[in-house]
Amino acid sequence: MIVMTRSSISTVPAAATAGGLEGLATADVNGIRLAYREQGEGEPVVFVHGTASDLRAWAQQVPAIGASYRAVAYSRRYARPNDDIAPGIDDQMVPHVDDLIAFLHAIGAAPAHLVGNSWGAFICLLAAIRRPQVVRSLVLEEPPVLSLFVSTPPRPGELLPLLVRRPATALAILRFGAGTIAPVQRAFRRGDDARAMRRFASGVLGRESYERVPEERRQQMRENVNAMRAQLLGAGFPPLAEDDVRAVAAPTLLLTGEHSPAVLRRLSGRLHELLADARHVEIADASHRMHEEQPAAVNEAILAFLRRVSAR
Repeated sequence: MIVMTRSSISTVPAAATAGGLEGLATADVNGIRLAYREQGEGEPVVFVHGTASDLRAWAQQVPAIGASYRAVAYSRRYARPNDDIAPGIDDQMVPHVDDLIAFLHAIGAAPAHLVGNSWGAFICLLAAIRRPQVVRSLVLEEPPVLSLFVSTPPRPGELLPLLVRRPATALAILRFGAGTIAPVQRAFRRGDDARAMRRFASGVLGRESYERVPEERRQQMRENVNAMRAQLLGAGFPPLAEDDVRAVAAPTLLLTGEHSPAVLRRLSGRLHELLADARHVEIADASHRMHEEQPAAVNEAILAFLRRVSAR
């Protein structure tokens, strides 16, 4: 159940933040406080970040989109500079969906164009399924919709039928699980957070793309490692039914990176098949972190899509 409180909008004191987190507003929703930054006026465009990240991930989108729209980037619960997650808590996705819906109402941004990366893109998709009236359109950067195909973690007997129906997708899921998720979970359980982050980032970005991640961005990952650990060691993604995806009426832009892992590109491909009103753009020379690696191309794709949606 969504619990929405009256927005309590204030400014985060600069002394309490650092490294691009100065001068933020906050909104109280669902018993927590979420920090956000906005720029511009007009139709609201709300950015939802992925794992091991926070609102700073959209630093190159907010000014560009904010020139024509009301651009809002917020930090999800447990992401900096919000309160950190407590030890032993399972950071599940559904509360983040509730937060997003409540946040849109709290800041007067419903219905909004939602732009999400990875975990954030999955959250945006679930918001469109659960509360379609608050979503004007969707821009989804490689949401990890594994639960379209298997439970997470997979139950015995699920992978064999998938191998028969969609062998390439099944093999991509198996390789990603064995080569990325399992080693990351083992490292986290050993208390080796640094190794877990390296293995996860290499798995979702590709080794070469990870090597190009600047130190400032790696520091952002380190600052958000506790939520990342809770997500990777938690109960997994919520179920996602194909019929629910087919029922999404919001116009959708699916963005994929040329060098992203096969599993993420295949998951986006299945969404393209299921969504009623979807188009796909591949961002050249980019991986899963495409909006940071190729911001001009991503911004151009988002703006062109928004103009088409707004002209309807």
